[in-house]
Amino acid sequence: MCALSQGATINTAGIGRRIAYWRDRRGFTQEDFARLMGQSRRWVQSLEGGQRQADPRLSVLARAADVLHVPVEHLLSDQPPGPEAGAAPPAEVLAVVDALYPLSSTLPDDDPPVLDVLHRRLEYCCAAFQACHYRALSRDLPPLLTGAQRAAHTAPHDRVGEAHALLSRALQLATSFLHKYGAGAAVQAAVVADRALAAAERSGDAVQIGAASRRVAKSLMYQQRPQAAVDYALATARRLEPDLSARGPLGLSTLGMLYLNAALAAAECNSADALIDRAQDVAERQGADLDEDYTMFGPTNVGLHRVDMFVRFEDGWSALDTAAGLEPSAVADMSRERRARHHLARAHAAFLTRQKDAAAKELLTADELAPEEVEGRPEPVSLVTDVLGATPRPGGQLRALARRCGLPA
Repeated sequence: MCALSQGATINTAGIGRRIAYWRDRRGFTQEDFARLMGQSRRWVQSLEGGQRQADPRLSVLARAADVLHVPVEHLLSDQPPGPEAGAAPPAEVLAVVDALYPLSSTLPDDDPPVLDVLHRRLEYCCAAFQACHYRALSRDLPPLLTGAQRAAHTAPHDRVGEAHALLSRALQLATSFLHKYGAGAAVQAAVVADRALAAAERSGDAVQIGAASRRVAKSLMYQQRPQAAVDYALATARRLEPDLSARGPLGLSTLGMLYLNAALAAAECNSADALIDRAQDVAERQGADLDEDYTMFGPTNVGLHRVDMFVRFEDGWSALDTAAGLEPSAVADMSRERRARHHLARAHAAFLTRQKDAAAKELLTADELAPEEVEGRPEPVSLVTDVLGATPRPGGQLRALARRCGLPA
């Protein structure tokens, strides 16, 4: 791991502070780190306090870097590390954005696609998303987007609303796909979400307007504007609630998901209980877990979001307690994508509570269930990095997962 020679000049300033930072990030106490280094706690206290960093031996720094699972250069400099594995979306994901150009106004009018065929393609792509088959989705979503744009441009007068609703739904799916890649695709996702909302407004369909609006709210979160996301989602929910309530389970699922998105955004501001309770009220009105418009909305999904909320609060114990209170058979009925995300949330909660073996087990379960949900995506890869780094002797399965994520292990 060390790239420096034994005769290299070492910049000693701040070494103890950096070691303390990485030790804390890996979840090690000073006693843990001392044991792994073969030293006493007082030795670690002196090192981190700056008393032992005037002439550190390179062998000590190399050992510390190995224990902390970081390059030794991270202990010598405050310069930020380069991009982590999974930080940028792969080319096939950005191809989804490329499918949106040229704009629909320049698309040819000959051989317009049949709306019924496009509806079936949309159903396939939504099912692929829920199954975490993202490679298949990246292959089939671009032609769907192109066809949906052409359909909206060429639809007969009596099917214009339907065509724009279909276009909006395809754009919403593209937004959700891009959101899987976090900040690396935040700008592209925001553009696509805005176009989804514009198409939904043209359709006049309250369900599509509500569904597109929650993608806009999530894009605001990825732009580090959580309060704007809360305000926007709540304003949309208030405006659409009468129309959505009149649409039965489909409308209630849309309304409930708006509240759940508002709650997760509010969790970034350390205030979400009232909003998730509103979603719970809507779920009780709906009465059951349903997959209306591929939302998996219902009491169980509200419970899963409560777990997510506590993880965002970095309250691992409450997250684990909430997860333990969920009905296992109901969780098992959720989509593969939602179950995989739940295992990742449990892994994060276990890591927060320093249950490193449990965190590794949950990561491996998520990867076995849906490898494309874990490998190559920034947030799960970051969690794998942290769990691996916090585990003194990681097992072969965890190391193999790390390698599949593009990490040294």
